[in-house]
Amino acid sequence: MRDLLPIYPKNSNKSFKGAKVIISGSGNVAIYAHKKASELGAKVIAMSDSGGYIYDPDGINLDTIKVLKEVERKRIVEYRDKHPDVKYVDDPSAIWNIKCDIALPCATQNELDGSSAKALVENGCYSVGEGANMPSTPEAVKIFLENKILYGPGKAANAGGVAVLALEMSQNSSRTYWTFDEVDDRLKTIMRNIYQNASISAKEYGDEGNMVRGANIAGFMKVANAMLAQGIV
Repeated sequence: MRDLLPIYPKNSNKSFKGAKVIISGSGNVAIYAHKKASELGAKVIAMSDSGGYIYDPDGINLDTIKVLKEVERKRIVEYRDKHPDVKYVDDPSAIWNIKCDIALPCATQNELDGSSAKALVENGCYSVGEGANMPSTPEAVKIFLENKILYGPGKAANAGGVAVLALEMSQNSSRTYWTFDEVDDRLKTIMRNIYQNASISAKEYGDEGNMVRGANIAGFMKVANAMLAQGIV
């Protein structure tokens, strides 16, 4: 995030360390978003499923979520069986009204609308990173950009899943094995390059800091250059 200092000076000293994070969803993307956010020093205070959300200002226990969702296949409301003090609300969309520093929509398309985006901004959220496919509506995206929120659009921010799949295919084809840390390091390099390409493209085409436009342009240019190299156009 510090790489964005020239664009968003008010958020120049922000990071995951010490941040309060809310994550929509509780499937694979949400679970590993929790894991990574926690590794970076954040506290995940809310998660959800299609029935509602749980909130604990002291932090959501990831081990309980993993057992609940990956082993027992139960609803998130049953998190209260092991953590009775947690708050449960039977409206998953209301999770965006919780005061937080970072919001990670990792559930479904169009889950975060304009009113939810306004609530996040008003409550001091400084970063939104999309884990789901197009979870923010166009109105919400507009609000994030207008308020200089550090916003990672899904087509760039959640590209890690496809990247890891490619790394897995590479291992299989070469009959090699990489440790978790080796895969994680390669993924960090890939994601850093995605960010840099989007950032540079946005600046080059006159809209510095707009990662939505930057990601669109960078993606288009990569495909266009490949087509030119192959003689298709």
